[in-house]
Amino acid sequence: MTVDHEREQLISILASQRDIFRITLRGIEEDDARERSTVSELTLGGLLHHVINVERHWTTVLVERDPNSEFDVSGMDSEYKMGSDETVEGLFAEWDVLAEQTAKLIRELPDLEDSIPTPTAPWAPEREWLTARYIILHILREIAHHSGHADIIRESFDGASTTHQRAV
Repeated sequence: MTVDHEREQLISILASQRDIFRITLRGIEEDDARERSTVSELTLGGLLHHVINVERHWTTVLVERDPNSEFDVSGMDSEYKMGSDETVEGLFAEWDVLAEQTAKLIRELPDLEDSIPTPTAPWAPEREWLTARYIILHILREIAHHSGHADIIRESFDGASTTHQRAV
């Protein structure tokens, strides 16, 4: 079997970004994971919940390729909230399983240039067709974007920055 270096690099950079997110939450108490630290509604647990949902959503789009799909907005109220029955450890365990599934999907996609129909949504009423590669990079962008949010929230709790924590 030939190794596709681009696919392995995509898998590697996704794993690296997930690790950075994980470092940001290292040692955080469950109560702090639910605590707002700014005027924003964002919390560490809510961001973790969101990035997992984003990855799950977009990998489903890659698999189903439904040309008639619509984004389900009914869950938007809870998208950035860690459920009362969820824990940081449990969410990370869920993300670990999803990460393995994502890596397998990336390795098995027929072609990274395949054109994939994306769900319409109130903010995107016209269907777009994006390459599989673009969707994978979008997952990466979402994780990286929200890692920055998480880092700011974490620093406001105890001054711990992800950069410093990586060295510890």
